[in-house]
Amino acid sequence: MTTDPFAVLGLPARPDLTDDEVRAAWRRLAAATHPDRDDGGDPQAFAAAAAAYTDLRTQTGRREALADPPLPRRRGRGRVRRGRPAILAVRLAVAATVSLAAFLAAGAQPATYAVIAAALTWLIRTARRELAPRGRTGAG
Repeated sequence: MTTDPFAVLGLPARPDLTDDEVRAAWRRLAAATHPDRDDGGDPQAFAAAAAAYTDLRTQTGRREALADPPLPRRRGRGRVRRGRPAILAVRLAVAATVSLAAFLAAGAQPATYAVIAAALTWLIRTARRELAPRGRTGAG
């Protein structure tokens, strides 16, 4: 099974794909594989298509997918080690620094906790790029 979102949706890996082309490919696959079909569909193929559509549904997502080449499969290495650990460490440091600065500047105020929550949300939303893609931990 491939983890290339372009291949999953049956699209060429081009930077000039439109949102409509990606949406049409997703709808075609969703209609053919949806688990609610009379024949039971194909839940695994549907899940793979949904994940691929999530990755490619925006121009930014398509650029990221084109910029990140598939990683080789290796046994015994974690997602962080196969991703970009230095950038992840910088992101962690930034989130910790912002959180500490907010706490030192304002003390235990509700706004402080909101800033800390925002820093953690930013970290979670952006750090996934520094991790190796899921499903790449098999033998290689």
